[in-house]
Amino acid sequence: MLRGISVVCSWLIWSFLACSASAQEVDIKPIIAEFAQAKKFRDVEVIVEKLGATGDSRVGSSLRALSDGKLKFRISDGEVFIVEDGSAFDPITREKISIGDGDPNSFKKVKVKNSLRRKIAATLSGLTLKSTSVERRLRSASTIFKNADARSLEALETALVDEENIDVRVAFSDAKAAATLASDRSSDEKLIAIDRIIERGGSDALSLLSRFSIRADGELKTAIDAGISKIQSSLAVWASAQNVWYGISLGSVLLLAAIGLAITFGVMGVINMAHGEMVMLGAYTTFAVQELIRASAPELFAWSLAIALPLAFLVSGTVGLIMERGLIRFLYGRPLETLLATWGVSLILQQCVRTIFGPTNREVGNPDWMSGAFEIGHLSITWNRLWIVVFAMAVFTVLYFIINRTSFGLDMRAVTQNRRMAGAMGIRTSWVDAMTFALGSGIAGIAGVALSQIGNVSPNLGQSYIIDSFLVVVFGGVGNLWGTLVGAMSLGIMNKFLEPYAGAVLGKVIILIAIILFIQKRPRGLFALKGRAVEV
Repeated sequence: MLRGISVVCSWLIWSFLACSASAQEVDIKPIIAEFAQAKKFRDVEVIVEKLGATGDSRVGSSLRALSDGKLKFRISDGEVFIVEDGSAFDPITREKISIGDGDPNSFKKVKVKNSLRRKIAATLSGLTLKSTSVERRLRSASTIFKNADARSLEALETALVDEENIDVRVAFSDAKAAATLASDRSSDEKLIAIDRIIERGGSDALSLLSRFSIRADGELKTAIDAGISKIQSSLAVWASAQNVWYGISLGSVLLLAAIGLAITFGVMGVINMAHGEMVMLGAYTTFAVQELIRASAPELFAWSLAIALPLAFLVSGTVGLIMERGLIRFLYGRPLETLLATWGVSLILQQCVRTIFGPTNREVGNPDWMSGAFEIGHLSITWNRLWIVVFAMAVFTVLYFIINRTSFGLDMRAVTQNRRMAGAMGIRTSWVDAMTFALGSGIAGIAGVALSQIGNVSPNLGQSYIIDSFLVVVFGGVGNLWGTLVGAMSLGIMNKFLEPYAGAVLGKVIILIAIILFIQKRPRGLFALKGRAVEV
């Protein structure tokens, strides 16, 4: 029994020492020093294998220098250096080292040949694949997949055994399939690799298979061509989905720009050519808020848009209220004069902004939570566009609640349907006009906050959206929120599907002609207001 206990204790002590030894970092300097004693190419290859087996990323400098013919040892003492442009560097840290007179004859190059270079490249790939950084391993796998590097096949197989991260394992498997297709492995293995590449899909997979289709034959070529056809069909579906997303994104921008106009045009019948300038004022309010935050409280930058939203609403709404009380209320019933007057106001506002902020474009920053992008399958979605879509839907919901669930909304709908009857029932129609115009202008201001996140801010910002806003309102139905929503999304999606074929300008011309033809059949738009005495 005592003997058994002693055996167990001995085994535990040995295991502890072994684990301790493995936990310690391998000293790579003595291994690098062995290059000075290497007499044959096989000796150099063995040392390269030893360095690769350490899994230490620090050996990369020495291996790259060896492949480039810059790894040398000093004849006098056999110390190894990286020698480049007459200077010597430490082979591990690449720190510059003083070597006296630097006589080139005092150094001898470690010999290398093409087969060794391929071995070194594979070893370097293996080192990257064993990196502690997940992002670096993923990046390495992606590079191997795109290049179809057969030299990395063994390193990939080794790395797959130890890899625990699921995403990295998938990337390694895809890279292994690409490397297998480029290698001299059997046809059966290559067919399995082709299936894996087809399963991955995407433009990289299509490019890879197209490259190998040229020199493939027989069963492999048939499989590759079938895979190319399948990936092309899949990419066509994803391209359509991407266009739909771009259309929804553009539609949300049009919705924000047009929804305020739909209210003022629907209730008051005013063609407000200065509506785009209300959008511009909201965008410049955002710029001013961010400049103030950068100067006085940079830590609040992530909240800059939340601070700018109510301020933009107040600035644009106040300007709209002043316009209605000081100018537009004297021109009701005269649409041509109203159009010319508001166009003049738009020019005045543009010039005021040029005087205050200058004529050049101003950049508004994106907070961290609105930066970057993510992918769903092969669909790329940017965070700033996604948040604008969410914001547009939120604005639509709040406005729908105001119009349909508040006393002000009831008065507004009454004035829209029959102004004279609403006045006879005691509703102050002039007050409703003023508040409606201020509300529509304020919404245009918060639209400017959103638009500042997808482009530069300039005095001409509003002019880019005013025509499209009128198209949305007329197409959807004057004064109808649901019509504005459907119209904005429809025009946005149609634009994005026409652009690849007709171009941006011709695409808009086609849409304009289509809307003109549509209005000939339905003068009140998609969703016409209904009532016993709707004024048109």
